Amino acid sequence: MNAPRPVAVVIPSWNSAGLLPDCLDSLAEQGVELETVVIDNGSSDGSLDYLRRQGVRHVALPRNLGFAAAVNRGVAETAAPAVLVLNADAVLERGAVRRMLEALEADSGLGGVQPRILQLEQGRAREVDTARLYSAGQALTRDGRAFELGAGETQSDLYLQQREVFGVCGAVCLLRRQLLDELGGYDERYFSFYEDVDLNVRGRIAGWRFAYVPEAVAWHLGNASWMAEAPRPSAWNAHLVARNRIATQAKFIPLRMLPRILLVETGALARAAAQRRLRATLRGKLEGLRLLPEMLRVRRRLVCEGDLGRARDWLGKRP
Repeated sequence: MNAPRPVAVVIPSWNSAGLLPDCLDSLAEQGVELETVVIDNGSSDGSLDYLRRQGVRHVALPRNLGFAAAVNRGVAETAAPAVLVLNADAVLERGAVRRMLEALEADSGLGGVQPRILQLEQGRAREVDTARLYSAGQALTRDGRAFELGAGETQSDLYLQQREVFGVCGAVCLLRRQLLDELGGYDERYFSFYEDVDLNVRGRIAGWRFAYVPEAVAWHLGNASWMAEAPRPSAWNAHLVARNRIATQAKFIPLRMLPRILLVETGALARAAAQRRLRATLRGKLEGLRLLPEMLRVRRRLVCEGDLGRARDWLGKRP
């Protein structure tokens, strides 16, 4: 039996010196040859010194160019036919990469797979059986908002079964390089947030499928560097999500859903006001509206190249 083909591991990192040791250590004993590169997004916390001392291959970007650009740069720096996108605040259980690779190679129609991602909590032991879920795959509401299946829930039998899902979570996912090449990688206009949703949408439209592989297990802290280092992180988060969600919806949502979207977005503004982040959310939505002409041009191209129905079929679908 031939050994599994190698996997490229791309780790986008921003001021993650305290997180990188556990992340990189977890790459041991994965049962497959790995080609690892860390893309540093202009860190100032000693991350680069740590990577140099440890002899970890890395690329130092001059400033924070965002998650999407960092991953795309990592893909360009590697050559393996499968690419593991791994957040710096994520940790793999033993053999997770091998199990994901086996699932990917068993089905040529899969563009990507993701593991069972558990919620990592600093200062608490990693107990797989009792941890709560972070993501068991991505899903969409009927109006095109994305969410992580099982987020915050206990690990019921429903989440212990391998299955097809709408898309994969960008925190930890194994993507086929062919998919990334065909789609042009993540959309760098997004900077961060919703870029994984957008990749899943475009992948679906192009005819790719995605799967959840619960036998592979990973942990994710969730926005650790972002919350620690970003200026007013919750406001920046709200701004980017508001903008990028509109951009993604414009690419594939049926026009008949527009009244529902307007109702949902009005409610989002009300919640933002109550949470004292109205200005950031409103700015994001206005930027999203300014992107509409460009996104509608993308929509027309996607119609010519694929089938919007392949993504729309997942609207409102739950396992």
